[in-house]
Amino acid sequence: MPRGLFADDALPLYERTAARLLDDLRATAARTGDRLPSERALATRYAVSRVTLRTALAELESRGIVRPASSRGWFVAELDQVPDPAVPSTAASPQVQGFADYAESNGLTARTKVLSATVRPATVSEAEQLRVAPGADLFDLHRLRFLDDLLVVLEHNRLPLAACPALAGTDFNSASLYATLRAADPPQLPRVADYEVEARHPTPREIETFGIGDTMPMLVATQLTFNQAERPIELTVQVYRGDRYRFRASITN
Repeated sequence: MPRGLFADDALPLYERTAARLLDDLRATAARTGDRLPSERALATRYAVSRVTLRTALAELESRGIVRPASSRGWFVAELDQVPDPAVPSTAASPQVQGFADYAESNGLTARTKVLSATVRPATVSEAEQLRVAPGADLFDLHRLRFLDDLLVVLEHNRLPLAACPALAGTDFNSASLYATLRAADPPQLPRVADYEVEARHPTPREIETFGIGDTMPMLVATQLTFNQAERPIELTVQVYRGDRYRFRASITN
């Protein structure tokens, strides 16, 4: 699968946190119904933010390992869902990493400037790719993405609103798109993506946005992301300066 900026070899921080928590459940011989420490205590133990910790818990919940109880915290769900450490896990690991995940796992500071965020009907082409009815509500998001205050990408995301209605009320100047998807009910976990990259000349808008000349090559990545049920949940176009993007691919037969 082709790999770009958002699919680093390292797992996202939330996935690594989930793995550490699972290791602790094994080490303490956790039993069905056992209560986990508070979210604050777990976040401190693993040195992660509460958002990352909650995303890790949502991942384990989706695998049937833990369950939330309203106002009471988190509990071990089914004892036989906690894998034996001697048995290799067959659970699928996420292969798609969001911008905020990438920044946090690489010690970088991510910043976003939302250019527009609207709900509009899906076109026929979008409906075919996202497997929704033509005219279904799409959340349409245009953003500038920065790493350590360096403009990296001009990004356009389109997502079926029905998959995560909270998208329309979220401020993505500060919130993570993928964290919002993972916190949906049911969670929408980005698993795999079809990824295409092409080179072209910059448009007048891109020349102005990036502050570049008209001879600078641009790399345009189109990504269709699928959730844990193999349903498409995001159609994204990312535009990079050619001198600020590295494309890497692992090719297998």
